[in-house]
Amino acid sequence: MSDTKINTQATARRGRPRAFDREEALAKAQALFHAKGYDALSVADLTQALGINPPSFYAAFGSKLELYDEALRRYEKTEGLDVDTALAPGTPLSDGVAKLLRYAADAYASGDACGCMVIEAARGTADAAAGEKARGRMEASRSYIHQRISGLDAGNADLASDYVMMSLAGLSASARNGMPTARLRVMAAIAAEGLSGYLESAA
Repeated sequence: MSDTKINTQATARRGRPRAFDREEALAKAQALFHAKGYDALSVADLTQALGINPPSFYAAFGSKLELYDEALRRYEKTEGLDVDTALAPGTPLSDGVAKLLRYAADAYASGDACGCMVIEAARGTADAAAGEKARGRMEASRSYIHQRISGLDAGNADLASDYVMMSLAGLSASARNGMPTARLRVMAAIAAEGLSGYLESAA
């Protein structure tokens, strides 16, 4: 075999594009949506960041909206709060809420994009369909938190669930605005004490 043929084959191997990794692309899209939001990203922005052309983008994800929905679900799966541990059976309600809010304080101030992706998207997305996707995920989260709280204190489940969601929204907004983890933890502790005090006074 000639040197020319060997060099040609080696060049072809080196120049062959790496196989498309859908999960890796989804992770990149999630990070972009979290950092910039749905409205600020175009399909062109996404295809450039993911290293694929528009036909490949639509073949892999269907549409920008469908990719966004997948990214929201992936965020919940990979970066969502550990509700099961915080609100484990047998945990006093006040202790469980305190633990959950502490988890949020730590999670929302970490990573390249601060705040909760779902909460921020639910209140800050101009696109109606995208906003509906985010609000749907947020309502699903609230329903699950309510379910777990009901197992600890059924009589206060509605009130405590609303309080938790309000507190998470506040922590997320504060993290998004640059509040550091240490201060978020203090705010989370104060919020938890507020609920505990109310429950004790109402008992």
